[in-house]
Amino acid sequence: MKDWMKRMLLAIFLLGNALYADALMDGLSAYEKENYMAASLLFEEACNNDNMEACYNLANMYDAGVGVYKDDLKAVALFTKACDGGFVDSCYNLGMMYESGEGVSKDVVKAFTLYYKTCEQGHTRGCYNTALMYYKAEGVQQDYVKAAELFHKTCEQGYEKSCFNLGVMYREGQGVEKDVQKALELFKKACEQNLSIACKNYGKLRSEMQ
Repeated sequence: MKDWMKRMLLAIFLLGNALYADALMDGLSAYEKENYMAASLLFEEACNNDNMEACYNLANMYDAGVGVYKDDLKAVALFTKACDGGFVDSCYNLGMMYESGEGVSKDVVKAFTLYYKTCEQGHTRGCYNTALMYYKAEGVQQDYVKAAELFHKTCEQGYEKSCFNLGVMYREGQGVEKDVQKALELFKKACEQNLSIACKNYGKLRSEMQ
């Protein structure tokens, strides 16, 4: 193929991508203006041309029934497409649907696999859910040590529920050496982020230690 023809095809390809990116941005703008039907059509246009963020946005709209009729099957299909295309938030949402059995047959093993995948890519809530499933033995063999490691990781990232759960594990000596002082510190940290159950446990444990 001659160089000029290669350059022309590349220009057409880049122009096409720019147009689909414009459809995504126009869709986001329409959504912010609460023009949900227009947003759904623009996201659909971009998604049909493999813009994974648009597929993810459209999936959320089908999941919530915003701008379109609620359709869990359609949401699952779109989350799956975006997840397979590398959009990590989509993998997380798909995991939640498998965990709850929304739009698919409930499959906690599949949910764990998806959460684990997102965790490997640095998704905080994905790591939290992975830890929770290790803790509860849902979709995977129970492993308090791995649960504690992931709760610690996501607590350090500022996720208050992880701090609270890690506090519980230190209080009970699950997967870590029992340390009520450490538990107290973690409850306080989560409480300072307005997690009410952490505040209650902080107050209770503090009273018991006096």
